Amino acid sequence: MKVLMVLTSHDRLGDTGRKTGFWLEELAAPYYAFKDAGAEVTLASPAGGNPPLDPKSNEPDFQTEMTHRFEADADAVAQLAATVRLDTISQADYDTVFYPGGHGPLWDLAEDKHSIALIESFLAAEKPVALVCHAPGVLRHVKTPAGRPLVEGKKVTGFANSEEEGVGLTNVVPFLVEDELVAQGGIYSKGADWGSYVVQDGLLITGQNPGSSAATAALLLKQFA
Repeated sequence: MKVLMVLTSHDRLGDTGRKTGFWLEELAAPYYAFKDAGAEVTLASPAGGNPPLDPKSNEPDFQTEMTHRFEADADAVAQLAATVRLDTISQADYDTVFYPGGHGPLWDLAEDKHSIALIESFLAAEKPVALVCHAPGVLRHVKTPAGRPLVEGKKVTGFANSEEEGVGLTNVVPFLVEDELVAQGGIYSKGADWGSYVVQDGLLITGQNPGSSAATAALLLKQFA
């Protein structure tokens, strides 16, 4: 089984002067879910090379067993430092794709034509697509073959407005994930703030927040059981 994981290359948190990027737990927990299941994992990003880590995700309060495992894994760290450029990736080479979040994807992957086309091609090939936390926001321009919004009429979740308010970034992000999914016609639902909550609708699997990362990856793996 070959799994593609797509990370952000965006490191600026709006006009705040603070850094952002991908959220470490949302990479580490799925990464080891896939690796421990025997999958071959490829990491990609729009710019290639070493993607920016949201520094907040590496603070003690947000570290987990899996983030510690990742940081102690020389092979994983080396792989992260050399992500493949997204525009060189072919859907045909992979069985599925997983998008970790962090705030970065709202700025780059949500607007990236290669990412949009890649998600559309995975679904056209009847391969499952999973996204967690802010990453469901990258679906905002993804279309069905009929040209309709992909999430229209589909059950979805993603980082809740209440969670964005909780981290004080409601007026910083380019758009709110929950609002955008609803605006595109998605049937949005959520669990408790910061709790694990995952939704599946056909080939589309979405998780609400960092704590949903492992469960989102586990549900994706079940599609191949």
